[in-house]
Amino acid sequence: MLDDGPTAEPLLEVSGLTKHFVRGGGLLEKSSVVRAVDGVDFVLHEGETLGLVGESGCGKSTVSRALMRLIPVTGGSIRYRGEEILTFDRQRMRDLRRDIQIVFQDPYSSLSPKMTVRQIITEPWDVHPGIVLPKDRERRLRELLEQVGLPASSASRYPHEFSGGQRQRIGIARALAMNPRIIICDEPVSALDVSVQAQVINLLEDIQKASGVAYLFIAHDLAVVRHISDRVAVMYLGKIVEVGTAEAIYASPAHPYTQALLSAVPTPDPDADRSRRIVLQGDVPSPADPPSGCRFRTRCWMARDICATKEPDLFQAPGCVTRAACHFAGTTPRTDGPSG
Repeated sequence: MLDDGPTAEPLLEVSGLTKHFVRGGGLLEKSSVVRAVDGVDFVLHEGETLGLVGESGCGKSTVSRALMRLIPVTGGSIRYRGEEILTFDRQRMRDLRRDIQIVFQDPYSSLSPKMTVRQIITEPWDVHPGIVLPKDRERRLRELLEQVGLPASSASRYPHEFSGGQRQRIGIARALAMNPRIIICDEPVSALDVSVQAQVINLLEDIQKASGVAYLFIAHDLAVVRHISDRVAVMYLGKIVEVGTAEAIYASPAHPYTQALLSAVPTPDPDADRSRRIVLQGDVPSPADPPSGCRFRTRCWMARDICATKEPDLFQAPGCVTRAACHFAGTTPRTDGPSG
């Protein structure tokens, strides 16, 4: 089973994406380089959803901001429809943002409290006046509110008058106002109650079916991306360690980190949860001083000497249905703990 998605030319192609931050460097402090994103590769195709999953601090949100050019990158390539966007000037990036929009994690801070819903959703049309003609704005505004499940009367209200789930719907409507081809969903449901999470995910699925928009759906919980994603990329300490179809990732994870993440997903049977749970040893290493070789080796029960000296490539091992960055992917049974 192949896990690279459709064979057509990707809508978005990311290669070797790197973002390093310099930390410290004061008069009495030595500076250090934080490798937040350290060589990330993935593709996103028309109308598909790629889930990007990992623990907090692994670099997922840094990837999203780098894709939008909200932060400068250290290296790599980001190609949209075959064009390298890292060379775009300000005007071309402004035009590109008609096609690539983002929904932020926090529905409370991502909406201006001084603006009505009407102003929030229609402001992009002032920046890009060719999207919706002035005479059609009220009609299009009502359509967008209806599309995200809000009444037309919401237009005159302010963000503080809405619940968290409703605010996130406003953020989605603002993104849709640009008729984008890609929406980057940066942890869009992590701040919401579980029942509201399901509503927002269902809404995103309905929008995708109606419009054909592609999603990069970022989350720290594999359970959240299970039903919405066509493919899943698992990230650890600035690198992608496994990628495959959602079905393959959940049925036959090859990387031990993915296996540990999946073991933490709750099931209806508490006894089964306890028996299958993989408890990782130690803490996530600092991105300012990542381990040599495989970055996961300090917490991995499969770790051997080669893991400390050679960084594994992302490849599809014999018998595996995903690509994983592990020397022993799909071949070594679980043991009691890391060897060093």
